[in-house]
Formats: sequence, structure tokens, C-alpha cells
Amino acid sequence: MTNPQFPVSDRQSWYIVKLSPGNCEIISTEPSTTEVEQQWGPFSSKEEAIARRIGLIRAGKCQPV
Repeated sequence: MTNPQFPVSDRQSWYIVKLSPGNCEIISTEPSTTEVEQQWGPFSSKEEAIARRIGLIRAGKCQPV
């Protein structure tokens, strides 16, 4: 459901990035490719990114911070 107060272009996107030591972090900006091994997203909410990160940790694809 869209909120008319916030146009789609002004919404914040969330990303999960895997850094070289294997840790996964959630960030709210477009990841830079220099230090990122792998990335997932964009996700529409921080809560969705957190849930996906938990799944990636459980699947062994990344380590918690």
C-alpha cells in the first residue's frame, strides 16, 4: 500500500552487504562495490532487510556483526 505523503522516489531503500570478513550489515544507501563481496536488495523497509539478513545468517551465507 502506498502512502500519498511519500512519493515512491523519496522512499528509502535498504540493502544487505557482505563485507570481506564475511559479516553482513544492513545499510540504507546504495552499496559501493569496492569493499562489498556480495549484496542483496533493495528492500522497501528496514524490517524486511533484517528478516532477510536473519535468513542469510541461518543459511550460512554470512556471519552476524
